[in-house]
Amino acid sequence: MSDTYLTLKDSAEAQLTEKRSRFLAFALHVDDETQAKEVAAQYKKKFYDARHVCYAYVLGNPQNQTTRAQDDGEPSGTAGRPILGQIISRQLTYTMVVVVRYFGGVKLGTGPLGVAYKTVAGEALDVAEKQTCILRASFRITAPWADADVAMRFVREAGAEITARDYTATHTVMTVSVRLDDEEALRQRLSQILTLQFPKE
Repeated sequence: MSDTYLTLKDSAEAQLTEKRSRFLAFALHVDDETQAKEVAAQYKKKFYDARHVCYAYVLGNPQNQTTRAQDDGEPSGTAGRPILGQIISRQLTYTMVVVVRYFGGVKLGTGPLGVAYKTVAGEALDVAEKQTCILRASFRITAPWADADVAMRFVREAGAEITARDYTATHTVMTVSVRLDDEEALRQRLSQILTLQFPKE
């Protein structure tokens, strides 16, 4: 299991003209479905005079992804699916591509139409700057004051960090952030401190 994923750092654009139809592609980072739906609505409003505003997005980490493709009136499978395929083939997530089509008066046919959406979406994704992000796990530990220094040393040695610290009359309560792939090993090592507890979030 990998605890990294690839996403877009910045948005990017591309355009294509095919038999007088103009295709404008916009690739961007989105955090969740709510934002993706808001982005779709914004582009629909901005390009109100376009014949079609199609899109696709991929969300979530590689082990648990949500995908969506929208043809917006184009023949089924000719717009949203080719756009989605371009995002997936580049192994991107938290990524959305919107393609606006201004119809030029000449019908393209389903084959060339799908190729046009695929091509312009791919071009926008290719010029977008990308970044690799790390999936992290967060959990709390409670240790008596006398054992807190040892716990903190274990956390540091695992390359993890303490993101919050609270104190009671007898204990230190810490929130630990660690790479997902390293979580189990760190929990096991911390368990060697017999007085340490893992309170539920």
